[in-house]
Amino acid sequence: MKNLRDSLEISPKEWLSINQFLLEIKQINSECISVFYPFDQGPETISLLQETKRKETFEKIESEIEKKINKLSENPPSAGKFTKTFCVFGWISNGKVKTKEIGISKRLPYTYMASKKPYIKPFRDILKTNYDVLVITIDQKTAKLQKFHGNQITHEAKLRIDLRGRHKKGGQSQGRFLRARQTKIHVFFKKIAHKVKEMDNNSDIILLGGNGPAKKEFFNELDLESSKKCQFVEDLSFSTTLADIHKKIIHKLYQHRKKFVTDIIKRYEKLVKEGLTAKRNDVIYNALKIGAVDTLIVSAEYHKNSQFKKIIKMLEIAKNTSARIEFAASVKIIQKLEINNSVLAILRYKIK
Repeated sequence: MKNLRDSLEISPKEWLSINQFLLEIKQINSECISVFYPFDQGPETISLLQETKRKETFEKIESEIEKKINKLSENPPSAGKFTKTFCVFGWISNGKVKTKEIGISKRLPYTYMASKKPYIKPFRDILKTNYDVLVITIDQKTAKLQKFHGNQITHEAKLRIDLRGRHKKGGQSQGRFLRARQTKIHVFFKKIAHKVKEMDNNSDIILLGGNGPAKKEFFNELDLESSKKCQFVEDLSFSTTLADIHKKIIHKLYQHRKKFVTDIIKRYEKLVKEGLTAKRNDVIYNALKIGAVDTLIVSAEYHKNSQFKKIIKMLEIAKNTSARIEFAASVKIIQKLEINNSVLAILRYKIK
């Protein structure tokens, strides 16, 4: 099971590298061409760029991206053991075309998109990068809270109380001591919960761990919103290295994404009965053009089928009409929904 998990999940080293790359890409605040393509399809990707007509500024960008793709084909970099996907971004800064690229050891959806900003969602969906995670390590007298955006710690807090472990006397004195001690712990946990609420303004998940029973006692102090996002994590202590914390974050994000996609599929299946879904590509294409699509569900392997070029156009329309794009990477889900040669859509309203 471990080997299977490791083959699906990205390595911590590459995850760190990609998160750092995305921090730089997110600084681009201008129109951008984003191209993700399989490592062995450089010439096909260049052909796709050349046959698609764009406005002049995008044509200039695409010309530089074509040069970059040729160079990558001659001397491919590797972010992991093997490069399976190249990701190239092009934009104009101070009148000059800039490009930036990275090689990925996992397969990302084939993407060719012109949009107002770089398109980075495949990184988030498939590689579980760019998430906000709050990690809480706790015992009865100490707490450490770390807010991560990707691999970066954006906010950190430590809280502590003095707590005596034993009372020498017995009888009523011992009973009073234990009650006072438990009250002190309870007040401390409430203080931590308040701090969690301050830091948990946009977390995707909260990871809670620590030695002893404190984490389970503390969980009851969280408000409803935070408790829904909270997951217990094993083998987390104050001495856990940052590298091991990253491993735990990656694994939990994969679980989180799997549940998220499952929930979307359930929503789709429920809305079928209400006429708020579409399955045929031509129907979805027209619905996208009038802004009627709420969510587009696409196989991460869609580039292998005959509808590839049409779907790539649909992705761009979806992005530019604020429709959500969700990539399904699970083979079981792709087969269940029969989206090898098509996409699915959840609609904002019924269409004729």
